[in-house]
Amino acid sequence: MEKGKLEPPLSTGGEGSGVRMDAEKEHNMRKEFICLALSTMLLALGLPAQAQQAPKIAKIGYLVPSTAAAHAPNLEGFRQGLRELRYVEGKTIVLEFRYAEGRFERLPELARELVGLKVDGIVAATDVAIAAVKRETQTIPIVMGTSTDPVATGFVASLARPGGNVTGLSNISPELSGKRLELLREVVPGLSRVAIIWNPDVRGAMFDYNATEGAARSLRLQLQSVEVLRAEDLDRAFSAIIKERAQALIQTGSNPVLFSNRGQVASFAQTNRLPSMHHNRAYVDAGGLMSYGPNTPDMFRRAATFVDKILKGAKPADLPVEQPTKFELVINLKTATQIGVTIPPNLLARADRVIK
Repeated sequence: MEKGKLEPPLSTGGEGSGVRMDAEKEHNMRKEFICLALSTMLLALGLPAQAQQAPKIAKIGYLVPSTAAAHAPNLEGFRQGLRELRYVEGKTIVLEFRYAEGRFERLPELARELVGLKVDGIVAATDVAIAAVKRETQTIPIVMGTSTDPVATGFVASLARPGGNVTGLSNISPELSGKRLELLREVVPGLSRVAIIWNPDVRGAMFDYNATEGAARSLRLQLQSVEVLRAEDLDRAFSAIIKERAQALIQTGSNPVLFSNRGQVASFAQTNRLPSMHHNRAYVDAGGLMSYGPNTPDMFRRAATFVDKILKGAKPADLPVEQPTKFELVINLKTATQIGVTIPPNLLARADRVIK
């Protein structure tokens, strides 16, 4: 090498290396920024999703014309239905109860209270309760626990396609009136005079009464009409039955006043040795002689299925009204002994339940 000339330094990457390091640093920073942005976006999207996943607690109104004690067996049937459908009361479903305590004039106010709570649906126990709720709302779904004749009363357009905000169960009681009188005649040979206790103010009761009157005419029985509109009418009704010398007593269809005072009705019949026929086995449990009709607690168990379908998006208008397919005959042998009545063996054999 010539003197005065310097060798160029050995290459250690020089400017090219610096450029590569800067590019790598910028690339890493870009990756971090993208990851941060993605995380923020996923978090923002995840919050609503988590909120949507939180289970909604359904709120169902429950309107009963009678007392809580009187309705207890039917309510237990409804609660059993909810449990079978995996609802947990207080956690996945809340029930708002209103009881009229046998005072029909309270029903409109109680129905308004339930509508004001913005419930997801309302279970109405009987015709008078259904009518009260239906007057207050045409949008909130209404499930009938029992209804005498929902088409004739105007609750639904038809059993197959209700067409409005009402659906549920019908106990088709008018069709059973003749059978009840026939069973009563089997127990009372020579039966000719029967007193019927009913309430003309109850929607659907007139259909029951007319059907019973027609059946009595066919069987050549004299029917004594005894109206009970409120609890205060009971003593007068009992006096009228004794005065007209009725040989038996029949009670058909829904009557919250009688239902709340069924023990008093049974006691009157026993004291006066009157065989009695009822539409609901709860009267026989209270001391009545016989009942023939649908299993009412089981109907309320089925009402829970309607509530479930509605909560899952079904419209009442599209849910056909159900009718019971099985009817039960219940006989109280203890009462039969007290009033001096002998139950024919073939009738006992046909009974679904015998209270001894």
